[in-house]
Amino acid sequence: MEDGAIIHVDYDLFSGETGDLIETTREAIAKEHEMYQEGRTYSPMVCVVGNGNLIPGFEAALKEAKVGNEVDVEIAPADGYGEKDASLVETISIDKLRRAVQDPNSLYLGAPVNINGRQGYLSYLAAGRARIDYNHPMAGKTLKYVFTVVKEVKGKEDKVLGLLESNSGHSGFEVSFKGDDLSIILPQAMLFDTNAAMLKFRLVTMIRDAVECG
Repeated sequence: MEDGAIIHVDYDLFSGETGDLIETTREAIAKEHEMYQEGRTYSPMVCVVGNGNLIPGFEAALKEAKVGNEVDVEIAPADGYGEKDASLVETISIDKLRRAVQDPNSLYLGAPVNINGRQGYLSYLAAGRARIDYNHPMAGKTLKYVFTVVKEVKGKEDKVLGLLESNSGHSGFEVSFKGDDLSIILPQAMLFDTNAAMLKFRLVTMIRDAVECG
């Protein structure tokens, strides 16, 4: 796959150490590993090759992949989410933790927490102390991807639709081109999205970077 290609990718992500499934786009795999989520739509991920939104090891594997071929690749921490950084782990009192969260009763190991504007997760809780880890949850882990590039999107309208739907969480966009000028009609549901203004700005920037349009 060349840089800038817009592709649909089905993938299963496993822990390289334990073999446990972490994430999948395939419903059958989710059910097989007892990770199926009711109400979730399982479908291929749409991404732009080489735009830097994926971890380096997965990005490199995608560039070597061909449409329809299943690829099995193991990715070391250095090419994934990085090595674990001990300086990004903080120990605080349970009282400080309770003041920082809305519902202290909902705390559990691995729970996301925000301490003074820093996003981390709870990694230890005992004896009046809590340990907050600000590393990415998969930092220091070897990862295994099993993936297939389902298709490469070719037409400009299809490229725009794929980017809109995969990055907005909405469907029902209407897209048309007149020369290089692009027209997009938003779905009604998006008009009531509280993050609509910020989302529209991000989508426009993404489309301009990925598709030739005015």
